[in-house]
Amino acid sequence: MSQVIHPITDEGKEAFEAIVDPLCLCETEEETPSSVFLSSEADALRSEIIDTGRKLWERQYVDGNGGNISCRIGAGYILCTPTMISKRDLTPSDVCLSDMKGNIVAGDRLRTSEILLHLEIYRANPRARAIVHCHPPYATAYSLTGSVPPVGYISEYEILIGPAALAPYETPGTSAFAATVLPFVQDHNTILLANHGVVCWSDTITHAEWLVEVLESCCKTCLIAKQIGKPLIPIPDQKIEEILTLKRRLGFPDARIAAAPPAGENDRSHSDALDHLFRTTAERCRA
Repeated sequence: MSQVIHPITDEGKEAFEAIVDPLCLCETEEETPSSVFLSSEADALRSEIIDTGRKLWERQYVDGNGGNISCRIGAGYILCTPTMISKRDLTPSDVCLSDMKGNIVAGDRLRTSEILLHLEIYRANPRARAIVHCHPPYATAYSLTGSVPPVGYISEYEILIGPAALAPYETPGTSAFAATVLPFVQDHNTILLANHGVVCWSDTITHAEWLVEVLESCCKTCLIAKQIGKPLIPIPDQKIEEILTLKRRLGFPDARIAAAPPAGENDRSHSDALDHLFRTTAERCRA
């Protein structure tokens, strides 16, 4: 049977182009740094970066121009704070857009000098969507002694962080400095940087800042408790196992459960529900 090919009428061609052209335009715009930088998602993330910077400054987790904040946007870009500006004074126009090689592709300022640290974490762990680096005094004090806060004593710390890691000292801003976190970034969302500060990653900027708060509170509380002069009483081992079971189900990183089997369907559903709760809470914080 011969196949009959009917020519496309002018009306049909116009209808086809009316459907296809906007789709092609949207796809092209999404791939450009300018469209990403000017998107409504970027506006919301810039506001979250600014709010977080002010939190860090108000809590005295940064001084001078110290600390930096970043987050993933799209498949290949990073919004980040600039160098040489106090986190208290950030404005939307200060936030930079970097590619995954550290090149600024949108924005008027120079990106943070420690962007390499952030990029190493993003490349090594896809779960990291936002990063906060700062210098909270009690946590940094632990890093000066080459130690991390003890585990097994404070329930919130156990659930959200668990064991923190300690990366060895390297000159800040260098490739060697960025590489110091690589052995730890899979099983730890919180890493102390020897003689420097801390870096935390999470799914949102707000959550990464919360981890800094929980870490600093734990470090401060442990130091105060030791001054009482009595032995610290740990959480019972059985209860720690319950916490680890919860963390395994929620997909939270913890070096003590690094060898856990992959999550099942029910676990993923629970993680999806928790992710929705986290995002709703973050939106309320930004309101």
